Amino acid sequence: MVSRKHKKDVLLHEKLQLLRSVTNSHATNDSSIILDASKYIEELKQKVEILNHEIASGESTSYQNSWPVVTVEAVEKGIQVNLYSERSCPGLLVFVLKVFEELSLNVLEARVSCTGSFHLEALGAQSEQTGKRIDAHIVKQTILHAIENWSENNDHQD
Repeated sequence: MVSRKHKKDVLLHEKLQLLRSVTNSHATNDSSIILDASKYIEELKQKVEILNHEIASGESTSYQNSWPVVTVEAVEKGIQVNLYSERSCPGLLVFVLKVFEELSLNVLEARVSCTGSFHLEALGAQSEQTGKRIDAHIVKQTILHAIENWSENNDHQD
């Protein structure tokens, strides 16, 4: 006879594997699957935020899909920023790096891909001169504002 605990463990494992597949996670351990799901939810929230913003401002549907998705998270070493767009975003990197400078964040690590799409992964650490820890939400809002500025700048150049 199978114990209740074993049944619960099997059910939990099945649900975690389902969560893993829904979020396209490649993680193998439970806590990493949950962390990936949390990041996925944040990305979805970001998409909703962008869509609501675009609906409120009356922007077109085709443009909605081109807005970059931003996730910002506080990690042990500082602030992890992930920015992704399905299209190329000429000049966006400069706007994002200005945010790092404005917030006194030093770039510790960064990976950028601009081939056909735009993808930035950056780890920023607070400058020791400021002495206080910066909130990930503030970084995200500042980056979103920079994306708006970049977008307006690109609209005027077209």
